[in-house]
Amino acid sequence: MIAAESVPLAAVAALDPDGILDALDRQGFFVTTPIIDARSCAELAHLYAAGDARFRSTVTMARHGFGRGEYKYFARPLPDLVNSLRRALYARLATVANAWDTRLGGAADWPADHDSVVARCAAAGQTRPTPLLLRYGPGDYNCLHQDLYGEIHFPLQAILLLDRPGVDFQGGELILVEQRPRRQSTAMVLPLAQGAFAFIPVKERPVQGVRGTSRVQVRHGVSRVHSGIRRTLGLIFHDAA
Repeated sequence: MIAAESVPLAAVAALDPDGILDALDRQGFFVTTPIIDARSCAELAHLYAAGDARFRSTVTMARHGFGRGEYKYFARPLPDLVNSLRRALYARLATVANAWDTRLGGAADWPADHDSVVARCAAAGQTRPTPLLLRYGPGDYNCLHQDLYGEIHFPLQAILLLDRPGVDFQGGELILVEQRPRRQSTAMVLPLAQGAFAFIPVKERPVQGVRGTSRVQVRHGVSRVHSGIRRTLGLIFHDAA
Protein backbone atom coordinates (compact mmCIF):
# COMPACT_ATOMS: atom_id res chain seq x y z
CA MET A 1 0.00 0.00 0.00
CA ILE A 2 1.21 3.51 -0.83
CA ALA A 3 1.19 5.57 2.33
CA ALA A 4 -0.41 8.99 2.35
CA GLU A 5 2.76 10.32 3.97
CA SER A 6 4.55 10.00 0.63
CA VAL A 7 2.36 12.76 -0.80
CA PRO A 8 4.18 16.12 -0.88
CA LEU A 9 1.23 17.83 0.76
CA ALA A 10 3.29 20.95 1.36
CA ALA A 11 3.87 21.31 -2.37
CA VAL A 12 0.17 20.88 -3.06
CA ALA A 13 -0.77 23.34 -0.31
CA ALA A 14 1.68 25.85 -1.77
CA LEU A 15 -0.23 25.97 -5.06
CA ASP A 16 -1.76 29.43 -5.34
CA PRO A 17 -5.45 29.39 -6.32
CA ASP A 18 -5.16 32.94 -7.69
CA GLY A 19 -2.25 31.88 -9.89
CA ILE A 20 -4.16 28.80 -11.05
CA LEU A 21 -7.20 30.93 -11.89
CA ASP A 22 -5.08 33.45 -13.77
CA ALA A 23 -3.45 30.75 -15.91
CA LEU A 24 -6.76 29.03 -16.61
CA ASP A 25 -8.28 32.36 -17.67
CA ARG A 26 -5.32 33.28 -19.89
CA GLN A 27 -4.59 29.96 -21.57
CA GLY A 28 -7.29 27.49 -20.62
CA PHE A 29 -5.11 25.22 -18.47
CA PHE A 30 -2.57 25.21 -15.63
CA VAL A 31 0.46 22.91 -15.46
CA THR A 32 2.45 22.53 -12.25
CA THR A 33 6.14 21.87 -11.91
CA PRO A 34 6.89 18.23 -11.00
CA ILE A 35 5.62 17.87 -7.42
CA ILE A 36 5.26 14.07 -7.18
CA ASP A 37 8.58 12.23 -6.93
CA ALA A 38 9.56 9.49 -9.37
CA ARG A 39 9.20 6.75 -6.75
CA SER A 40 5.59 7.70 -5.98
CA CYS A 41 4.85 7.92 -9.70
CA ALA A 42 6.21 4.40 -10.16
CA GLU A 43 4.19 3.07 -7.23
CA LEU A 44 1.02 4.55 -8.67
CA ALA A 45 1.79 3.18 -12.13
CA HIS A 46 2.40 -0.30 -10.71
CA LEU A 47 -1.08 -0.32 -9.18
CA TYR A 48 -2.37 -0.91 -12.70
CA ALA A 49 -1.27 -4.53 -12.45
CA ALA A 50 -2.79 -4.97 -8.98
CA GLY A 51 -5.67 -7.37 -8.46
CA ASP A 52 -9.18 -6.56 -9.61
CA ALA A 53 -10.21 -5.78 -6.04
CA ARG A 54 -8.44 -2.42 -6.43
CA PHE A 55 -10.73 -1.40 -9.30
CA ARG A 56 -14.45 -1.23 -9.97
CA SER A 57 -14.24 -1.21 -13.76
CA THR A 58 -11.83 -1.73 -16.67
CA VAL A 59 -12.48 -0.03 -20.01
CA THR A 60 -10.89 -1.17 -23.27
CA MET A 61 -11.18 1.98 -25.31
CA ALA A 62 -11.37 0.43 -28.79
CA ARG A 63 -14.53 -1.51 -27.84
CA HIS A 64 -16.42 1.75 -27.30
CA GLY A 65 -14.90 3.91 -30.02
CA PHE A 66 -13.00 5.97 -27.45
CA GLY A 67 -9.61 5.45 -29.11
CA ARG A 68 -7.03 2.79 -28.24
CA GLY A 69 -5.63 1.92 -24.84
CA GLU A 70 -7.15 0.96 -21.51
CA TYR A 71 -8.12 2.54 -18.22
CA LYS A 72 -9.31 1.35 -14.82
CA TYR A 73 -11.50 3.13 -12.28
CA PHE A 74 -10.50 2.64 -8.65
CA ALA A 75 -12.92 1.02 -6.24
CA ARG A 76 -13.45 2.21 -2.70
CA PRO A 77 -11.58 2.46 -0.50
CA LEU A 78 -9.25 4.50 -2.70
CA PRO A 79 -5.52 4.00 -2.20
CA ASP A 80 -4.24 6.41 0.45
CA LEU A 81 -2.08 8.32 -2.03
CA VAL A 82 -4.92 8.76 -4.51
CA ASN A 83 -7.37 9.83 -1.82
CA SER A 84 -4.93 12.32 -0.29
CA LEU A 85 -4.16 13.89 -3.64
CA ARG A 86 -7.83 14.14 -4.56
CA ARG A 87 -8.73 15.87 -1.32
CA ALA A 88 -5.72 18.17 -1.21
CA LEU A 89 -6.02 19.29 -4.83
CA TYR A 90 -9.74 19.88 -4.49
CA ALA A 91 -9.03 22.31 -1.64
CA ARG A 92 -6.86 24.38 -4.01
CA LEU A 93 -9.41 24.31 -6.84
CA ALA A 94 -12.68 25.01 -5.00
CA THR A 95 -12.22 28.78 -5.05
CA VAL A 96 -11.41 28.65 -8.76
CA ALA A 97 -14.61 26.68 -9.41
CA ASN A 98 -16.68 29.18 -7.45
CA ALA A 99 -15.13 32.10 -9.32
CA TRP A 100 -16.09 30.46 -12.62
CA ASP A 101 -19.60 29.70 -11.37
CA THR A 102 -20.07 33.35 -10.42
CA ARG A 103 -19.12 34.51 -13.89
CA LEU A 104 -21.41 31.96 -15.54
CA GLY A 105 -24.38 32.77 -13.33
CA GLY A 106 -24.19 29.57 -11.29
CA ALA A 107 -24.72 28.98 -7.59
CA ALA A 108 -21.00 29.29 -6.71
CA ASP A 109 -21.60 26.98 -3.76
CA TRP A 110 -18.79 24.44 -4.10
CA PRO A 111 -17.79 23.60 -0.51
CA ALA A 112 -14.27 24.02 0.82
CA ASP A 113 -13.85 20.30 1.62
CA HIS A 114 -14.06 17.40 -0.78
CA ASP A 115 -16.02 15.12 1.56
CA SER A 116 -18.99 17.47 1.12
CA VAL A 117 -18.78 17.08 -2.66
CA VAL A 118 -18.82 13.29 -2.32
CA ALA A 119 -21.90 13.59 -0.08
CA ARG A 120 -23.61 15.90 -2.58
CA CYS A 121 -22.94 13.44 -5.37
CA ALA A 122 -24.26 10.53 -3.31
CA ALA A 123 -27.49 12.40 -2.61
CA ALA A 124 -27.93 12.75 -6.39
CA GLY A 125 -27.29 9.05 -7.00
CA GLN A 126 -23.66 9.49 -8.05
CA THR A 127 -21.89 6.98 -5.81
CA ARG A 128 -19.17 5.39 -7.94
CA PRO A 129 -15.62 6.78 -7.49
CA THR A 130 -14.04 8.30 -10.60
CA PRO A 131 -10.25 8.42 -10.00
CA LEU A 132 -8.63 6.25 -12.66
CA LEU A 133 -5.36 4.97 -14.06
CA LEU A 134 -4.85 5.12 -17.83
CA ARG A 135 -2.34 3.08 -19.82
CA TYR A 136 -1.29 3.69 -23.42
CA GLY A 137 1.13 1.61 -25.51
CA PRO A 138 2.46 2.04 -29.05
CA GLY A 139 -0.32 3.18 -31.40
CA ASP A 140 -2.73 4.03 -28.57
CA TYR A 141 -4.58 7.34 -28.26
CA ASN A 142 -7.63 8.89 -26.60
CA CYS A 143 -10.33 10.66 -28.60
CA LEU A 144 -11.54 14.10 -27.55
CA HIS A 145 -14.07 13.85 -24.72
CA GLN A 146 -15.49 15.32 -21.51
CA ASP A 147 -15.60 13.50 -18.15
CA LEU A 148 -19.08 14.40 -16.83
CA TYR A 149 -20.58 11.17 -15.36
CA GLY A 150 -23.79 12.73 -14.03
CA GLU A 151 -25.81 15.85 -13.33
CA ILE A 152 -23.28 17.07 -10.75
CA HIS A 153 -19.87 17.75 -12.22
CA PHE A 154 -17.10 19.78 -10.62
CA PRO A 155 -15.75 22.08 -13.36
CA LEU A 156 -12.06 21.14 -13.09
CA GLN A 157 -10.03 17.95 -13.11
CA ALA A 158 -6.37 17.02 -12.58
CA ILE A 159 -4.12 14.75 -14.65
CA LEU A 160 -0.80 13.44 -13.27
CA LEU A 161 1.80 12.10 -15.72
CA LEU A 162 3.51 9.01 -14.26
CA ASP A 163 6.14 8.33 -16.96
CA ARG A 164 8.91 10.39 -18.58
CA PRO A 165 8.08 11.88 -21.97
CA GLY A 166 10.88 11.40 -24.47
CA VAL A 167 12.39 8.64 -22.30
CA ASP A 168 9.69 6.14 -21.32
CA PHE A 169 7.46 7.00 -24.28
CA GLN A 170 7.34 9.10 -27.43
CA GLY A 171 4.27 11.00 -28.60
CA GLY A 172 1.18 10.81 -26.40
CA GLU A 173 0.74 14.55 -25.88
CA LEU A 174 -2.17 15.82 -23.78
CA ILE A 175 -4.42 17.86 -26.08
CA LEU A 176 -7.13 20.42 -25.28
CA VAL A 177 -9.57 21.71 -27.88
CA GLU A 178 -11.71 24.79 -27.23
CA GLN A 179 -14.78 25.79 -29.21
CA ARG A 180 -15.57 29.49 -28.78
CA PRO A 181 -18.87 30.87 -30.05
CA ARG A 182 -18.73 31.92 -33.71
CA ARG A 183 -15.08 30.82 -34.02
CA GLN A 184 -13.22 27.78 -35.25
CA SER A 185 -11.84 25.34 -32.69
CA THR A 186 -8.47 25.97 -31.04
CA ALA A 187 -6.14 23.07 -30.15
CA MET A 188 -3.50 23.26 -27.41
CA VAL A 189 -0.70 20.85 -26.50
CA LEU A 190 0.08 20.80 -22.78
CA PRO A 191 3.75 20.49 -21.74
CA LEU A 192 3.58 17.80 -19.05
CA ALA A 193 6.61 16.35 -17.24
CA GLN A 194 6.71 13.26 -15.02
CA GLY A 195 5.27 14.12 -11.63
CA ALA A 196 3.50 17.26 -12.86
CA PHE A 197 -0.24 17.91 -12.83
CA ALA A 198 -2.36 19.54 -15.49
CA PHE A 199 -5.54 21.26 -14.31
CA ILE A 200 -8.09 21.46 -17.11
CA PRO A 201 -11.80 22.23 -17.50
CA VAL A 202 -14.14 19.26 -17.38
CA LYS A 203 -16.75 20.74 -19.72
CA GLU A 204 -16.43 24.50 -20.21
CA ARG A 205 -14.86 27.69 -18.94
CA PRO A 206 -15.90 31.35 -18.87
CA VAL A 207 -14.21 33.70 -21.33
CA GLN A 208 -14.76 37.43 -21.31
CA GLY A 209 -15.55 38.90 -24.72
CA VAL A 210 -16.88 42.15 -26.12
CA ARG A 211 -20.44 40.87 -25.67
CA GLY A 212 -19.90 39.67 -22.10
CA THR A 213 -18.98 36.28 -20.69
CA SER A 214 -19.17 33.29 -23.01
CA ARG A 215 -19.26 29.58 -22.19
CA VAL A 216 -16.34 28.04 -24.04
CA GLN A 217 -16.72 24.30 -24.55
CA VAL A 218 -13.56 22.27 -23.86
CA ARG A 219 -12.67 18.68 -24.72
CA HIS A 220 -9.43 16.84 -24.09
CA GLY A 221 -7.65 13.78 -25.45
CA VAL A 222 -4.25 12.17 -25.97
CA SER A 223 -2.38 12.05 -29.28
CA ARG A 224 -1.05 8.75 -30.60
CA VAL A 225 1.80 7.14 -28.64
CA HIS A 226 4.63 6.30 -31.04
CA SER A 227 6.66 4.07 -28.71
CA GLY A 228 6.93 3.04 -25.07
CA ILE A 229 4.33 3.12 -22.31
CA ARG A 230 2.49 6.23 -21.11
CA ARG A 231 0.52 6.09 -17.85
CA THR A 232 -1.44 8.76 -16.03
CA LEU A 233 -3.56 9.21 -12.93
CA GLY A 234 -6.81 11.04 -13.59
CA LEU A 235 -8.50 12.81 -10.68
CA ILE A 236 -12.10 13.78 -11.31
CA PHE A 237 -13.60 15.34 -8.22
CA HIS A 238 -17.25 14.35 -8.70
CA ASP A 239 -18.43 10.74 -8.53
CA ALA A 240 -20.35 8.84 -11.21
CA ALA A 241 -23.96 7.72 -11.41
